[in-house]
Amino acid sequence: MANSVNKVILIGRVGRDPEIKTLENGVKLGRFSLATTEIYKNKDGSKSEHTEWHQIIVWRGMANLADLIVEKGALFYVEGRIRSRSWEDPTTNDKKYSFEIVADELHLLSRSQKALENDNSTQYKESDESPL
Repeated sequence: MANSVNKVILIGRVGRDPEIKTLENGVKLGRFSLATTEIYKNKDGSKSEHTEWHQIIVWRGMANLADLIVEKGALFYVEGRIRSRSWEDPTTNDKKYSFEIVADELHLLSRSQKALENDNSTQYKESDESPL
């Protein structure tokens, strides 16, 4: 039985096309941003919104799929886990932090031009066989 859970579910719009690269060992890595927006009413009753930006990381077959169907503006469901990284800024010696979502599932919720052109599956789980 697990003593902890690291699970994230997001539905949002892609902020930029994915950057896909192949590492030295041949494994593909992809990155793209996803925006989630919360809309709420202020004390005075006027509408406000807050947008949070998430950095999404995809590996292997899911990186191949992202390259085919993920594009700026498309609506996606992303399921995964939070990963934090830290490093020291060489110019200021300050410790910097970043948080990323390592995706285990991607589901396209709106049709993207890339998906239509590639006519591929609109969803993928890391446990699935590679879509390619």
